[in-house]
Amino acid sequence: MDAEKEKSVKHFLDLIQKSRKGKFKIYIGMSAGVGKTFRMLQEAHTLLKKGIDVKIGYIETHNRKETHELLAGLPVIPRRTIFYKGKELEEMDVQAIINLRPEIVIVDELAHTNIEGSKNEKRWQDVLEILEAGINVISAVNIQHIESLNQNVKQITNVDVQERVPDNVLRLADEVVNIDLTSDELISRLKEGKIYTEDKIQAALNNFFKSDQILQLRELALKEVASQVVRKVENEVPKNVALRHEKLLACISSNDKTAKIIIRKTARLASYYNSDWYVLYVETPKESSDKIALDKQRHLINNFKLATELGAEIIKVENAKITDAILDVVEQKKITTVCIGKPHLNLFKVILSTSIFNKLLNSLSSSNIDLVILS
Repeated sequence: MDAEKEKSVKHFLDLIQKSRKGKFKIYIGMSAGVGKTFRMLQEAHTLLKKGIDVKIGYIETHNRKETHELLAGLPVIPRRTIFYKGKELEEMDVQAIINLRPEIVIVDELAHTNIEGSKNEKRWQDVLEILEAGINVISAVNIQHIESLNQNVKQITNVDVQERVPDNVLRLADEVVNIDLTSDELISRLKEGKIYTEDKIQAALNNFFKSDQILQLRELALKEVASQVVRKVENEVPKNVALRHEKLLACISSNDKTAKIIIRKTARLASYYNSDWYVLYVETPKESSDKIALDKQRHLINNFKLATELGAEIIKVENAKITDAILDVVEQKKITTVCIGKPHLNLFKVILSTSIFNKLLNSLSSSNIDLVILS
């Protein structure tokens, strides 16, 4: 009975803690210059007029005239000065924000990497700390910084974005708003000098700001916000409504490139379905810790880290029979969808000729479990 009481008390304390946490709103954009910062500052003015204690924690105007003008009349929390490699640099002062305890704080550039020596490596970690202190946060991020969309953006733009925000940070948001512009509107803003200075406009038009690229990025942004809405609806549907709760299993090998693709794509699916997901690596005798190549071992560790950042639980088992290991985990964890990589051989031949696939397909189909082959 004591254990039950303790559980009940803990549950109640968790509820109190959850209600004390700040609310989190994120503006998402398909690229720089769509107007995220502008919109946040407009919202700050509206809140201020309603008598709400709102302060600017960090805003990056990028010297855009119309954005900069909106700062007038808004209370700004001074930044922290840091000396780094002989230079005087500025960062958001997280402690000052927590000490001042505004009702709402505006924090731009969610994906920003803090200067070495800061308490947190990333700004999104600063934001989580502010939320934990019970302060509401309004922030902004471009879709190219969302971890699981990183490869999609790279394919569209040929740019590998280094600063990234884990998907589960977005999942914490109470509200996600897409700042949408057509490609023509965005290109017009660029040509009018509203995004970059004169000397950078032509290069931007030749590279990132091409009409077809903008359309693809716009579609990604819209899909991301749509999936957030689906998640919110699912979370708020009464629990007694019978819905099949998805549980996904991503099966990876020591092949680094394929593993990354499987992890990122399964993360997207899990995000869309608002479901728990797992990453399974089956260690066969030929890849035991004393036999596996060092570079493969390093890639595996990095991929486990990536999966964890994207919200997965890692499962590592030793088994000479890969299919048996997969089916065991499927049963233990009540998996509804198994995600695997595309085999290197012609898939039809593989399915016909290998007992592994035959066994996997037969077992899964008889259990009403979906098999997703990710290319």
